[in-house]
Amino acid sequence: MALRRDLHAHPELGFQERRTARLVAEHLRAAGLAVREGLAGTGVLGRLEGAPPGRMILLRFDMDALPVTEETGAPYASQNPGVMHACAHDGHVAIGLTLAKLLARHIGDLRGNVVFAFQPAEEGQGGAARLIADGALEPRPDLALVLHLWNPLPLGQAAISPGPVMAAGDLVRILVRGKGGHGAFPHQTVDPIVAAAQIVTALQTVVSRNVDPLETAVLTMGMIHGGTAFNVIADEVELTGTVRTFAATVREQVLQRLVAIAQGTAAALGATAEVAIKPISPAVVNDSAATRLVHAAAAAILGEANLLDTYQTMGSEDAALFLQAVPGCYFFLGSANPERGLDAPHHSPRFDFDEAVLPLGVAILAEAVARYLA
Repeated sequence: MALRRDLHAHPELGFQERRTARLVAEHLRAAGLAVREGLAGTGVLGRLEGAPPGRMILLRFDMDALPVTEETGAPYASQNPGVMHACAHDGHVAIGLTLAKLLARHIGDLRGNVVFAFQPAEEGQGGAARLIADGALEPRPDLALVLHLWNPLPLGQAAISPGPVMAAGDLVRILVRGKGGHGAFPHQTVDPIVAAAQIVTALQTVVSRNVDPLETAVLTMGMIHGGTAFNVIADEVELTGTVRTFAATVREQVLQRLVAIAQGTAAALGATAEVAIKPISPAVVNDSAATRLVHAAAAAILGEANLLDTYQTMGSEDAALFLQAVPGCYFFLGSANPERGLDAPHHSPRFDFDEAVLPLGVAILAEAVARYLA
């Protein structure tokens, strides 16, 4: 708890986690692990070697905070203005370091190796890809596990599901170009704001009228920027949003219709639309055997009645890249306590969680590692 609160009070944005990385490396070395620093800039790997021969398991913990101004009023609130741990990554790091210390004390009982991967820049900045490019999967582990503390679930519950559990994410930018001029003479212009408004409305049909109702997709336009004055018709407007899907075929269909609708709507109004699509992350897909391992470990700690096995979310996570390369399981551990007011959503300036979840996270991962390497 003290470790988590120290991390919470000193949050750092993606690829800027220098203090966090130093703290992680110090704790890992003190526990006797071999440490590699500087991967992806601020990433840290710790390697715990058990008795040979044996398998290798990788555990990933993200470290970055968000550009959010904290409003919790907690005594351990952020001391870095405009930066906050609003997604429980401080809890993940505290769990990872405590787990490393615990397993190091029982290394004689383990056959094989445990790699602790502390990843920078999970929040949409490509930290996993850079960490992997810098050798986080060399040598390649046999299994990868990732935990996320999760306020949509109450303390004491966990969601551990096979197959896709988090959606693929794409960043979409649409640049609508028209012909600017005086707001009093619209007939002399091509108004990109009108075209952009029609595009946003038309895009609502992409999911509702193109995607099979038994499939899942989300298309959200989150930003509109255009115009400089109340009486000026702008030359261009930029729209920015995201697409979330589980199935590759649905993703392709959504993106194709998005481009066609944006360009066709703009053309009908005399404007043009340039569409750029940037993949953020593929879907997080859990291996069935790895999921059974984590399910059994969590059942031993929380009880079978407290486990959900059909849970999905349209959120995205670049841990998907680890699970593309290595069989693994990404699971959610409930951290909300409404009775204490600890149930604000992730990324909220009021986000906080019940710290009683911290030892539960350590216990479940320790149990899973012990079962895998016993």
